[in-house]
Amino acid sequence: MKKAIIIGASTGIGRALANVLLENDYKVAITGIENEILSELTHISNENLNVKYLDCTTHKCSEVINDSIVWLGGLDLLVFSAGIGHLDKNLGFEIENEANKLNVLAFTEIADKSYRYFESKGEGHFVAITSVAGLRGNRMAPAYHAAKSYQISYLQGLRQKLINSNLSITITDIRPGFVDTGLVNKKHFWMASKELAAQQIFNIIKKKKNIGYVTKRWLLIAFLLRLIPSWIYNRI
Repeated sequence: MKKAIIIGASTGIGRALANVLLENDYKVAITGIENEILSELTHISNENLNVKYLDCTTHKCSEVINDSIVWLGGLDLLVFSAGIGHLDKNLGFEIENEANKLNVLAFTEIADKSYRYFESKGEGHFVAITSVAGLRGNRMAPAYHAAKSYQISYLQGLRQKLINSNLSITITDIRPGFVDTGLVNKKHFWMASKELAAQQIFNIIKKKKNIGYVTKRWLLIAFLLRLIPSWIYNRI
């Protein structure tokens, strides 16, 4: 039985992915910040599921990960699924920086912790759910787009560190487009259900890909985003 931790799995994609892993014979430890939901999950009769409260912006992520590894009896897969972004042009530094604390600082701590653990073990799989948003900046959410770009670059750096090693470590960058997690009030084009997104993410994990788009059609958008000249993109 494989052992996995999902950071940010009380709702949304993380919760749906936890269900997929449990259905595929994984032992899973999840974290989240929604106390009411976590309390409900705690009472679910499943000996292969462990639930912990974790606010990545105020708590020591490494300590909770260590506790979860002890409960699991090891670790094969760690998924960073936590994230926040504000679609507003004029929120100001204080609000934008709250998102940075999670999307940049907490992400870095967890990515580094995961890499070092798997390095000491000689194998493992770290997965981060970034975003297509990380490919270009955007006026509607400058900090969110910038933070996702940071995550994408950081993951590339970790993969480079592995090139000349004999370690069986995989670093996977999952880049979703629009996913219906309940946080968005209106429907967007190509919006996938969180269940579909989770199944595609699991398929990417099984194949140990470096980069995966969810849904797959967002690879086309990624290609176009790279082609559009800045003088056109800035006017979109």
